[in-house]
Order: sequence, then structure tokens, then C-alpha cells
Amino acid sequence: MSLKRISFLLIPVCLISAAGLFIACGKSPSGPDNGPTPSVLTVEFTGGDNPFLRLEALTEAALPAGDTPTRGGSPDAKSGCKVTATWTICPDNDFQSYALYRSTSPGIAADPGNAELLITFTDANQRSFEDDDVELGVTYHYAVRTGNTANEFAWSNEAEITTPGAPTPSVLTAVAGGITVALSWTRCPDADFSSYTLYRSYVAGIAEDTLSAEKLGVFTDPGVLAFNDSTIAQPTAYYALRTTNAAGLSSWSNEETAVLRGCTISAWGSNGAGQCDVPSPNSGFIAVAAGYGHSLGLRNDGSIAAWGLNDEGQCDVPSPNSGFIAVAAGVTHSLGLRNDGSISAWGRNNYGQCDVPSPNTGFIAVAVGEHHSLGLRNDGSIAAWGWNIEGQCDVPSPNNGFIAVAAGWSHSLGLRDNGSISAWGNNDYGQSHSPWAIPAFIAVAGGMGHSLGLRNDGSIAAWGLNDKGQCDVPSPNSGFIAVAAGGKYSLGLRNDGSIVAWGWNNAGQCNVPSPNSGFIAVAAGIYHSLGLREE
Repeated sequence: MSLKRISFLLIPVCLISAAGLFIACGKSPSGPDNGPTPSVLTVEFTGGDNPFLRLEALTEAALPAGDTPTRGGSPDAKSGCKVTATWTICPDNDFQSYALYRSTSPGIAADPGNAELLITFTDANQRSFEDDDVELGVTYHYAVRTGNTANEFAWSNEAEITTPGAPTPSVLTAVAGGITVALSWTRCPDADFSSYTLYRSYVAGIAEDTLSAEKLGVFTDPGVLAFNDSTIAQPTAYYALRTTNAAGLSSWSNEETAVLRGCTISAWGSNGAGQCDVPSPNSGFIAVAAGYGHSLGLRNDGSIAAWGLNDEGQCDVPSPNSGFIAVAAGVTHSLGLRNDGSISAWGRNNYGQCDVPSPNTGFIAVAVGEHHSLGLRNDGSIAAWGWNIEGQCDVPSPNNGFIAVAAGWSHSLGLRDNGSISAWGNNDYGQSHSPWAIPAFIAVAGGMGHSLGLRNDGSIAAWGLNDKGQCDVPSPNSGFIAVAAGGKYSLGLRNDGSIVAWGWNNAGQCNVPSPNSGFIAVAAGIYHSLGLREE
């Protein structure tokens, strides 16, 4: 028997090892003739520990005022944003390096010389990189080149990303009135709009010092384009609007300066001591206060004019007569709140009503009774000093959460931030029994033996002594925006600028002079009244 020669056709066999390595046609992926395994690359826009920049919460920073941001970005538009690149790990045994490239043009693998090499890693387990040198509103292209020990290279896919652009800034307009500023701004047209934040400060440069400014409101509706500021504490105020987009990026409007025009004062009622003789020039006033026989007017330059009875020095404003932002008048003493948060007191001091407690700082509002004084601090607490025979200085616990104060003849009132009223001191006529805060109260006033509360629906609640009808609010009891309580009478200011007066009228204190229009603030003394009218 003869043996026949048999020829065999050798066919490569593909195997999968237990470790999951793919071996094709008898070649190892680590072999020099195979090239490195390319990575799969992804990129995303990030900032800090959040997928979006959290400028509001972290730094309050924004694109500086005066810059002109574009949706396409600019060298000055960097705001700490990052692009994070992530790629799959190369499994090859002969891995040598990853090289991450970036370009603003596509085609990195075809022309890497025109791209920027960001970083090179020699650790095969390195799989991400945060690129924090990117601009807003720019399209970037990224690619990873993997190299092996045989000096062979393989490119990943090219990943593209466009960073968010800064929002289109609004143009802000401020129109100052007598005691209010009407603010309006242009609409942000961007699809990724998130909010407007309106700021007010009493020093210029809000964009550079946001934390020292006060937020007047945050508006998430792009169609909200106006706001009236009626809580100004100083004659000159600065405003700026910050627009924020969905990525947390923001830009500033122009900064507007508003100087209150001031008002004239109308005075009526008893004038035995000249308390109704407003000094010349009767212009530029922004606040008024009425005492027993004297009157105070705060001008828009921060000075106080005082006139009427001065037997105890209640009209002798201390020097320097400047920097005042609020006034209050009692029977024989006066208070002035300065823009540094301190209180100046002058006049009769037989009960210590002019001895402002230490520390004399941080006050935001003042009120005066017959012989006692109140100061509201910026922490929501009330300081009370002076005559305390009726407990009018014993502020009830908890002494916090107050947003306004008022003083009657020998009782006190505090408005809390939940809309309720706390009252203490003399209660012979129920003047310290405040009604339920439903609906909520927004203002309070104290008279000789009665109290007034303005509700948020524009109605007035009155309680306490009513022997002269001082608690009989005339109909319709609606549309009121301010209240004042006098000796045995009351005043209410309506939203149409007219004043309603009721109660005792023995000295004409309820005879509002004609024309009864254009008023924006009221004050009630014992027998005389003051109204602040826009010029």
C-alpha cells in the first residue's frame, strides 16, 4: 500500500479568550502590525460640580456691566466654564499614550498640525479631562489620538460641542418720581432665557459688588419688563438688571442712577405753633412726620426741615443735618434715621426717650410715641426705649421677624413678616388687641388710643378707642395704600392719590385741602395733618 501526499489549506481561526480579548486571524491586538485600538470620545459642557454653571449660587459673578457680550463669545466672556472630554480605555498591551486635541475647525485627524494639543496621558486608565480654557458661545471639536510602543497611532471619532453663549443683556430705564422709581427694561429674546434679577444699591458699581446690593426681585417670565420701587431709603439710588440663561450664565444691563424728585407738603388743622407753616422752599421733600405741635420734613438731599413748637428743642436738628433717610415726631422729641443705620434723637429727654440704646447701628425704621421711641433693626428685632409705665417698651417674644413699627400715645405696634401684628403697652381701650391677619397686614399705625392696620387687599382695620369715630373707616373700605393715626382721628391714602379723613375734627385736621389728589404719603399729629404731594 502506498501513501498519498495530502495537502492542507490552513485557515486562520478567530478565538475569544476567557478574558474577553478579541484575537482575529491569529494576530494579537498588541502586535506592532495591528495599530492601537481607537477610543470612543464624548464631550459635555460642565461647570463646578453641576452640569451647568452655578454663578447665582457660587460667586454672584456675571459678565461685567458695559461689556457687549455676543452669542458667539469673546475673549472676555470666559466665566469658569468647562468642557469635559471622556473616552473609552485602550485595552492593548502595547499602549503608550493618549493625546487630546482641540480645534475650532473640524478635521483634526486629517490636519492635527492646525489643532491644539491640550494634554498627553501615558496612563492607560486615564479616561477624562476637564478643559477649562474655553469661551462662551463657541463651537469646539475634540479628538483623541492613541499611540502604541511601535509608534503607531489611531484616532478616535471627532466630538463637537458648542458652549452656551452669555444672554443678551437688557437695556434698563429708571424714571424717578417723588418717592418712587419706575423701572423698565427691554426683553431678552434668547430661547434659553432663565430669569431677570433686579438690584438696587445706594453706591455705584453694582456689577462689581453684587453682594452689597439688594435684590428687589427675581422674575422668571421673560415678559415681565417693569417694576416700581417704593421702598427707597435714600434720595439717590442705583439700579442694574442681571439676565441669566438656562446654563447659569449671566450678563448685566447698564446701571441707572435715580434721584427722587421730591414733593411739596400740604398741612392743615391746628396751627397755633406754626406747625402747618411749611418752610420755604416747599419742594424736594420725600417724607413727613407730625408730632404734637411740630412737624418734620425729610428732603431729597438727606436734610431735615423742622418747624412749629420748639419749647423742648424738638425742632433743633443736630449737626450734621445730612444723610437722613427717615423721620419720626413725638410730643416733644424727634428721631432721625441716618443712612449709616444710626439714629439721632433730639428734644425733651425726661424719660430717656432720646437715649438710643447701644449699639446704635443697623436700624432701618423708627417710630415715636408720646414719650417713648422705637427702632427696627435689620435683623428684624425691635429696640424700645423711654417711658415704659404702660409696658410700651416691653417688646413681646419672639423679638424677631418684624418688618415695620408704629407707636401710639402709650402703646406700640410691630408688623411681622407673616402679615400679623403684635401690639403691647396700654390697652385700656383695646388698642393693643390686634385683629387676625387674614388677609395679611402690610402697614400699621398707632394713635392716642386706637390703632390702624392696612391689609394687603387695600382695606383698613381699626380698633381701640372710638369715642370720636376714629375707628369708623368710611365706605368704600378699599383701595387704600397707606394709613396714619392721629390724636383721635385717622387718615387713609387711596391708590388714586386722594386722602380720606375721619374722626375728631375740632381743629380742622380732617379737612383735606383742595385739590384732594396727587398725594403719595400722609402723617397725622395730635391736631394737625400733613400730606406729601408730587410736584
